[in-house]
Amino acid sequence: MKCPFCSYRDSRVVDSRAVDDGVSIRRRRECPDCGRRFTTYEKYEETPLMVSKKDGRRELFDAKKLLSGLIKAFEKRPISYEKIQEIAEHIERELRMRGEAEIRSEVIGEAVMNHLEKTDQIAYVRFASVYRQFADVNNFMQELQRIMKNNESIDRSDKE
Repeated sequence: MKCPFCSYRDSRVVDSRAVDDGVSIRRRRECPDCGRRFTTYEKYEETPLMVSKKDGRRELFDAKKLLSGLIKAFEKRPISYEKIQEIAEHIERELRMRGEAEIRSEVIGEAVMNHLEKTDQIAYVRFASVYRQFADVNNFMQELQRIMKNNESIDRSDKE
């Protein structure tokens, strides 16, 4: 690795650590020529993940679109940006761990729904209303009743 200070071509590694849950490696390096230290980050190269859309189109998975959708769902909710990023990273990791080169958009949507339902029910309802494209108020009410029924069963199990 080239030294950023003096352009010497052969720095030596002083320390290495896995970061970002093992996704990246942080290396502390030292230049034997000028003696200065610097840090480099190495990230594993991932194979591209293709998304097959409902209309038959295919496009590259875009983590920014996932994060953007989550930010919209959590708008004005008491969830930190760091937590939203963590959820997005977790969803992407789940998708990549499937080991498939191509994934249906429905699988992504359901993964998002599962995480939102566990994290914040208002964000879940917001996302569900767009994702599921409720035909009318009755469909929307059915989903709300399902959530309320789940909450009641969780409350009962907590009290036992």
